[in-house]
Amino acid sequence: MTEGAEQERRIRVLIAKPGLDGHDRGAKVVAASLRDAGMEVIYTGIRQTPQMIAEAALQEDVDVVGLSILSGAHLELFPRVVEALGERGIGPDDVLLFCGGIIPRADWEAVRELGFRGVFGPGTDTREIATFIREQLPTLPARVL
Repeated sequence: MTEGAEQERRIRVLIAKPGLDGHDRGAKVVAASLRDAGMEVIYTGIRQTPQMIAEAALQEDVDVVGLSILSGAHLELFPRVVEALGERGIGPDDVLLFCGGIIPRADWEAVRELGFRGVFGPGTDTREIATFIREQLPTLPARVL
């Protein structure tokens, strides 16, 4: 690459649907919105195991992992995803975690204690998610953007 021809690295985001939840319209809307905001987005599709999600995050070298869930199994599945990420050497200082879908406010603190910095419910303006990512990513000490 010639001097001055370096390109800015785009933020890489993985959007995943853990568990047996087959409804992915919201995840697709978020993925498209983040692409429109200039991010590189990998969408894993529905019915992903925690191991599949963690492996995709590792293989794709993502900066952000966003989980979408409507089934109510977030307190069962999210810890498993965090554990699977950790088994691959990916911790909360390596990727920004956020989630969305049907997550009762009473569970938000438990989800945040797992390492999810953002929780977004139905009707969230997708620009808010893009802004959240841009504001939160620089606070991760291990990433250089």
